[in-house]
Amino acid sequence: MVKTRHTFATSLLLSACMGFGALGLTACGSASETTTSQSAEKRSIFSEASIIDVTNGVADWQMARMERPEWEPYVPSFQHRTIEKRGWIQGTYFKGLVDWAAQTDNERYFTFLKNFAENEDYQPEARIYHADDHVVGQYYFALYEKYKDPAMIAPIQEVFDKILENPSTVSLDFGPKSKEEGYSHECLKRWCWADALFMAPPVWTKLSKITGDQKYLDFSDKETWITTDYLFDEEAGLFLRDSRFFERREENGKKIYWSRGNGWVFAGLTDIIDDLPADYPSRQRYIDLYKTMAASLIEKQAENGYWPVSLDAGELYPVKESSGTAFFVAGLAWGLANGTLDEATYMEPTRKGWAALNDAVADDGMIGWVQQVGYAPDKVSANETQFYGAGAFLLAGAAMLELAEQGKLEE
Repeated sequence: MVKTRHTFATSLLLSACMGFGALGLTACGSASETTTSQSAEKRSIFSEASIIDVTNGVADWQMARMERPEWEPYVPSFQHRTIEKRGWIQGTYFKGLVDWAAQTDNERYFTFLKNFAENEDYQPEARIYHADDHVVGQYYFALYEKYKDPAMIAPIQEVFDKILENPSTVSLDFGPKSKEEGYSHECLKRWCWADALFMAPPVWTKLSKITGDQKYLDFSDKETWITTDYLFDEEAGLFLRDSRFFERREENGKKIYWSRGNGWVFAGLTDIIDDLPADYPSRQRYIDLYKTMAASLIEKQAENGYWPVSLDAGELYPVKESSGTAFFVAGLAWGLANGTLDEATYMEPTRKGWAALNDAVADDGMIGWVQQVGYAPDKVSANETQFYGAGAFLLAGAAMLELAEQGKLEE
């Protein structure tokens, strides 16, 4: 059942009553408590107004909880990197927020992001080679495309130039430990885990588009296919998370295809494809990989619309999980909107996934059922969330709104 939540009109009222402080947001009043419309429960979750309403709610809930005392009650397995303003956990939220801001032309969100990024001097995190420390470039570069300020791309471009001058050649084997600070395993100096294909390649590809310098794209392309050849299981049409999972099996004897790990890749592919030149030699290979994953993913979706945390072992993990589901909905809706996927096959799974995500959003806008930081299927509960869960939801909301605006979600 879809929960009652703020209407679009309420969101507009909330926007109007929010001032801009150091980071562009100061909450005011209790409009959200007094103007909720009972008609929201009856309205189709596939309407433009409903998609805007629920996605604004998720965006605002997380935006109001950017500091540890505010979000910690909802993050039971605290990870130090959650507090990093330039790290992958918060960076994924910013990526989702900037996509949502662009889709809805929301200046309030753009202002928040610009102020936040300026506070960080548009810097990535400190580890030069680690993909997790590059993901913030996705929203920095999106801000550059809007504001055209060279300071928004310069720090990450400097880091990427250093990598090009001295590229890492370590093995992708996840086994060898590292003694270097920030790298628990040697292979983390390259893209040796599936998640990395969301964190870094879209940033390299976007930088190439912005600067017109193909060297960034060529590097990313080479490394992406090295990782894909290493971790992609062609028979399953899915990614293993890293080399530790080559031999590991679930209790049912099946290989372990982690939902969010595949979600990272699937969502990342959409940004890469969007920014590839039409005549780039491997463009079709990216599209083929995306379509192969899409075909495999719809076969793994549960009846309740969610994807299980272990894609080939749904019977062992009947619990809901929203972060992987959100990435899959975002990726599927993107393909439906641009005609890469056919509606007869993919529309219904996408709608089911969006309905499941709506069910995971609490009345106050918190997206629940988010598996905590990890690298494999694990437990999850309704009152757990994380920045990347909100970010994934915003990506899904942006893609679903595009479908609605095209009239493709009409019942």
